[in-house]
Amino acid sequence: MTINLSFLAEEDSDTRDRIVNALDQRERNEFDFHWELNARPPQLAPTGDWRTWMIMAGRGFGKTRGGAEWVRQIAESKPNARVALLSSSLAEARSVMIEGESGILACSPPDRRPIFEPSLRRLRFPNGAQAQIYSAAEPESLRGPQHSHAWCDEVGKWPLSGERATRCWNNLLMGLRLTARPQTMVTTTPRTVPLIERLLKQEKQGSIAVTRGSTYDNVGNLPRRFFEAIETEFSGTQLARQEICGEFLADIEGALWTRSVLEASREDGVAPVYRRVVVAVDPPASAKGDECGIVVASLGEDGVARVLADCSVAQAGPGDWASAVSAAAKEWQADRVVAEANQGGAMVESVLRAVDKALPIKLVHASHGKVARAEPIAALYTAGRVRHRGIFARLEDQLCGLLTGGDYAGPGRSPDRADALVWALSELMLNRPTRPSVRPI
Repeated sequence: MTINLSFLAEEDSDTRDRIVNALDQRERNEFDFHWELNARPPQLAPTGDWRTWMIMAGRGFGKTRGGAEWVRQIAESKPNARVALLSSSLAEARSVMIEGESGILACSPPDRRPIFEPSLRRLRFPNGAQAQIYSAAEPESLRGPQHSHAWCDEVGKWPLSGERATRCWNNLLMGLRLTARPQTMVTTTPRTVPLIERLLKQEKQGSIAVTRGSTYDNVGNLPRRFFEAIETEFSGTQLARQEICGEFLADIEGALWTRSVLEASREDGVAPVYRRVVVAVDPPASAKGDECGIVVASLGEDGVARVLADCSVAQAGPGDWASAVSAAAKEWQADRVVAEANQGGAMVESVLRAVDKALPIKLVHASHGKVARAEPIAALYTAGRVRHRGIFARLEDQLCGLLTGGDYAGPGRSPDRADALVWALSELMLNRPTRPSVRPI
């Protein structure tokens, strides 16, 4: 039996203590599972006749818990509810939305916990309500099924190729017809992808409610060392504003790279065999420790280039950045170290040789500006021929600051990391030897 304790949230502490002391053990057991008493206000559904509610916040905000509790509330109050649960893949839907630490099963009281049927991809609640899981990678699977409600998790991660994310959303909306008042909840980290941009436009029209928040809003429930780690790794980057502060970062007009293109380039899982690996270095212009761009990239057997690591160093003298280049070459077993030689080619090579005589160095000379060199590389990204094996916050901030007119509007005085990436990918993709062939006369 569900015990309604919502009224306690409105009482003062003394009154609440007196009421709690009068409860029996069964009633007190409800406290751990009574969301209205434990939630922060932004995690609770807004009032009003909304059709879509989106929590767009930084990582660790508590988005998943908010989504799981909303689904549980719908299921327990509406026995006829048919809820669609959508994630970027079936595996993530199960591991995060259903079986995760903040998922639906963990949030449910033992006596009202739903039964998960993996083979049917279905959750069955004791009162008859049901929830079905779907993958955004399979938008056609939503063509036909009908639902009354839906929870869409991390829509910023939904597959972009073939417009699958948008097609999935459209098919979902057309199947929300089992109730006169269908509702959809969206939980996501803000990313510059078409679907989130579309939802934010609807916010201006008043057809969607948006809750925004930061990782720091949930500081009381997250380990201190977690905050230390993210501040060390991402402090001062635009990615921190997006992934931690929960800001939606609009693209700079005229930028060669956009956030949506970079998001589409992300790649997980096992990569194809590397045909080549290079380390590219953009040496600092002075010996006073300016930033030195060092980027590792590979060319796979599938003809796709992959950015493997950003090993750039700041405030490092010649010996330090040369050591970082040598370490990267050894770690990734690079067959070539590409170094820009405009800032004293002989000096660059001698500094690298002093650290490691065996480095396979290739000096390159810039005959065009940074932006002109970057344009063909940006085109490779648009064509889907470059992948990022991870998130490279500072590097990606610089890429999004390179403008078509030749200007730079990104962080720092110069896009050193971006320039190193351009040298690496130029070596792999633009300087590839052609195979001899016979042409008919």
